[in-house]
Amino acid sequence: MNDALTEFFAGFPASRPIFDALREMIETLGPVALRVGKSQVSFRRRVAFAWAWIPDRYLRGDHAPLVLSLSLRRRDDSPRWKEIVEPAPGRLMHHLELHGVGEVDDQVRGWLAEAWLAAAHVA
Repeated sequence: MNDALTEFFAGFPASRPIFDALREMIETLGPVALRVGKSQVSFRRRVAFAWAWIPDRYLRGDHAPLVLSLSLRRRDDSPRWKEIVEPAPGRLMHHLELHGVGEVDDQVRGWLAEAWLAAAHVA
């Protein structure tokens, strides 16, 4: 797994410490599986509930080193979200730009816990 993560973050050194803080926080929630894909790293229970990806891999311009995307069953009104979309009824994808390790905070922990819990009860 570490080799896959090293490859995923190659060329994006600012993204890895943020991801490591995020991963550490997620792993304190309880059982979770991590999958490294070509475009993102997903965290799963019965289904995926959180995704980390590197915007500079796909977008031009100045972006955060890492984006956390969370599947929540409700719209969260925090101004921290970059974008909220509803890809399917009752499934709201929240996108959070993370510029540094300090932004992986208690509020993010609350959102992660909510998404983690919901991912265990999906039919």
